[in-house]
Amino acid sequence: MEKTYYERVYEVTQQVPYGRVTTYGAIADYLTLGAARMVGWALNKSFSSGEDVPAHRVVNRKGELSGRHHFPTPTLMEELLLQEGVRVEDNVIQDFKSVFWNPSEELV
Repeated sequence: MEKTYYERVYEVTQQVPYGRVTTYGAIADYLTLGAARMVGWALNKSFSSGEDVPAHRVVNRKGELSGRHHFPTPTLMEELLLQEGVRVEDNVIQDFKSVFWNPSEELV
């Protein structure tokens, strides 16, 4: 049985290493299907999917925690990133380029 788009998004997101982040667009580009917004919708549904998906590691192209309002609390996304050593100020990843993980380069 072929995987759904959401399952494919979850699979990529589960491979984002601890202490690193990627973007909605990077995942969409890797999957060569859909757009960044579709990845966001999939991750929003991940909370009720029963899957263990580190959605907190996915941010927008500017490094902003744009999905934070979809977490159980508006500060949880930042708290989880801080626990992993990712610096966040004013809901923006600091040193974004150094913690960015690109699935198109890392996954073969």
